[in-house]
Amino acid sequence: MSEFTMDADFGRSALTRSVQGVLGRGIDRIDGVAKVTGAARYAAEQVPQGKLAYGYAITATVAVGAVRSVDTSAAVAMPGVLAIITDDPRIPSESHIIRAAQHPRHDGTLESYGQIIGIVVADSFEAARDAAHAVRIDYVQAKGKFDTLANQGSAQDPHQGAMLPNIVIGDVDAAIATAPVSVDVTYSTPYHVHAAMEPHAAIAEWDGDRLTLYGAIQIMRGFTPVLANSLGLPVENIHVLSPYIGGGFGGKIGGPETVLAAIAAQAVGRPVKVALTRQQLFHSVYGRSDTHQRVRLAATPDGVLTAMAQDSIVSQKTGLAFFEPVALGALSLYAAPARQFTTKIVKLNVTAAGAVRAPGEAVGMMALETAMDELAEALRIDPIVFRKVNEPATDPTSGKPFSTRRLIDCYDEGARRFGWDARAATPGQRREGDWLIGLGMATAARVNFLADSVARVRLTPAGVAEVETDMTDIGTGTYTILAQIAAEALGLPIEHVRVALGDSNHPDGAGSGGSFGAASSGSSVLLACEDIITELATRMGATPDDMTLKDGHAIAGNRRVSIGELVGDAPIEAIGAIHPGKNSRAYSQGTYGAQFAEVAVHAVTGEVRVRRLMGVFDCGRILNAKTARSQAIGGMIWGLGYALHEAAILDPRTGAYVNRDLGEYHIPVNADVPQIEAYFIEEVDEHASPVGAKGLGELGISGVGAAITNAVYNACGVRVRDWPMTLDQILPHLPPV
Repeated sequence: MSEFTMDADFGRSALTRSVQGVLGRGIDRIDGVAKVTGAARYAAEQVPQGKLAYGYAITATVAVGAVRSVDTSAAVAMPGVLAIITDDPRIPSESHIIRAAQHPRHDGTLESYGQIIGIVVADSFEAARDAAHAVRIDYVQAKGKFDTLANQGSAQDPHQGAMLPNIVIGDVDAAIATAPVSVDVTYSTPYHVHAAMEPHAAIAEWDGDRLTLYGAIQIMRGFTPVLANSLGLPVENIHVLSPYIGGGFGGKIGGPETVLAAIAAQAVGRPVKVALTRQQLFHSVYGRSDTHQRVRLAATPDGVLTAMAQDSIVSQKTGLAFFEPVALGALSLYAAPARQFTTKIVKLNVTAAGAVRAPGEAVGMMALETAMDELAEALRIDPIVFRKVNEPATDPTSGKPFSTRRLIDCYDEGARRFGWDARAATPGQRREGDWLIGLGMATAARVNFLADSVARVRLTPAGVAEVETDMTDIGTGTYTILAQIAAEALGLPIEHVRVALGDSNHPDGAGSGGSFGAASSGSSVLLACEDIITELATRMGATPDDMTLKDGHAIAGNRRVSIGELVGDAPIEAIGAIHPGKNSRAYSQGTYGAQFAEVAVHAVTGEVRVRRLMGVFDCGRILNAKTARSQAIGGMIWGLGYALHEAAILDPRTGAYVNRDLGEYHIPVNADVPQIEAYFIEEVDEHASPVGAKGLGELGISGVGAAITNAVYNACGVRVRDWPMTLDQILPHLPPV
């Protein structure tokens, strides 16, 4: 077993020596055909051994109070009903089943609308749904708290050990009070939901006291022990399979459908499928909380920042610890001696908050980067020049050196490609008929993580490499990227690599989340390959540095031998394990980029149309040019949605979302999405991971909303500070026609 802790740089590796030429290329996804033809089976499409039954969750229509009584008499008599379960204490009342020890058990207490209180099991989905609606529940209703700002008097500081504690360096108030130029502005973002295309679904099947569960699970190694704890089972009695996931974005780390399916299947003695409806998952799966951000910036007349502060108020459901880390992207971004990043948390009776794609940066960078443009205008300095003036030499909050940072190159390359020099500094200068045209930009930033990951690689006598890890693919291209790494390291055509993912019986991979998946799981695969290469070199009578692996052959000295021949009669197998270490503490690790937007604002109606988006990103080694571009573009579309479309609207009287489906929760459609370009400034980051890659998936969303907002201002002179931008915010302030 090859095990490496990132206490130092990995050094010369198989990727340094490799000549195969598959890593980095834009190779088509090896699972692509299966997905587009329907051959790839997602959680709800799996076929268990026994006759399948269907479960439908019973959810509360009261936000706060308790269940007084449950009348199932009408429901239990309906055709096809097998069981109605409302008294099992294992029923998950909370969406965070990943919190094993703190997970609230079902006791009839209600703390938010849509809380799960039971499940109906029937022979068909329709029968289960109809019976669930026929269950009559009598509530003891209590008054709830649903408004963040109205309850900010009870706000709390982050808990000890929080991901983002309050940080105060220097005297921000004094610096701002004495600054020649400053801004002090409040911005707000609404509640958001994941809105993944694939619903939360699971199929559970028991064989005695052993459970097989098919689910949409992003991080296997974290979920399986929690499921075992929730059900009172040994971990070894549970087998979880999640080969394909139709979008997760942080929401599929273990939803309530998994426990419900297991409980129901155990009760009826048959496999049971539970798929939450879109309306249910708005409330029974956590989302992103609302944020209210006060951003203060101060600078000298020549644009040097003397103070920056981002102080936020966010909501969270009573009893839970997670909160939106709004200022995460700001910590290492700009040099300013006085710095303050704080969060106040208001406990409400609302759907729980949890990790939604790019927690912190997705919404925090919208406000910060809009404020940066507001201050640049007050200084009469070009927005890019202003940002470059405040580029730090080291992390301005921690003082640590950067592992790699090519942000200036992103600005310069983006400005050149986008045609930034054509931008008029004064708003409203460019007009095409009834449309006012504007350009805007913003910085993208995202913290970088490495996670524990283990992988097994087996090189067979046929010269085929088999990769096994419980790492998952949520549409990010993991199957293909891991195949490319193994192929590059072992000198194999990519067609000679088989990748098996999403099986809890495989070694514990990093899982998909936090943008750490590719670098972490890829590094564990590389480490396993290193051991195999050492063995191949020994059999060739050479050292790894003196041997070349290319097109399925080993070449050393005057010998050229097929890899299959070197392997012989028995496979060569190795395990690779990667762990975060001193490097994560010694270096400030992040990914960066520059976002550019061109918008058109209708001079009469105030309608906003995004005409161009372009991003230039710095995220270490590019493992696959095609999947990287796809990830960046996907994030940019999401950022466009946050700027113009997405908002989960909470009814302040009931605590329920009033737009809890994709008919009313608006996301961008084809007509909303313009030409999008994504480019990369590539530099292998040896401090971040053995493969030299850093996270990409969440970086693309960062800063897009601000770039669009800044472009709207440049087009028509209207500054929007509450998202999404709507006509009522723009129309009254348009210049005269």
